[in-house]
Amino acid sequence: MSTSLLYLLKRTELAVRARLDELLKPAGITALQYTALTVLERHDGISAAQLARDSFVTAQSMADMVRALESRGLVRREPHPGNRRERLIRLADPGRRLLAEYAGPARALEERMVADMSAEQVGAFREALVGAWRALS
Repeated sequence: MSTSLLYLLKRTELAVRARLDELLKPAGITALQYTALTVLERHDGISAAQLARDSFVTAQSMADMVRALESRGLVRREPHPGNRRERLIRLADPGRRLLAEYAGPARALEERMVADMSAEQVGAFREALVGAWRALS
């Protein structure tokens, strides 16, 4: 009997998260905080709810995370021009610098993960992961 794909995927996720946490320790941020910063790098000026969805955490966890990132000056909150009750979260310059500093090491971690794969296999792996995500979304 072969190992469940769900189990293999979760095991891989936990290994990636552990390596990312280890990599980011000198910066004083977690893998989940790093994920949120990378989301803001791609989609700056979004709501906390959208940031939570795109970062794979609950709204409550995101509220705590945004407070922590804001206290470190990595993000800032500003009023939403179309909704006075909502605040948009933006990546601050120190957050951009942190992402730039860790872009190479994060890329190296990804390359380590697929080091035993050919370029074609990496492409197929990427497509398979996107396809699996789409099937469940």
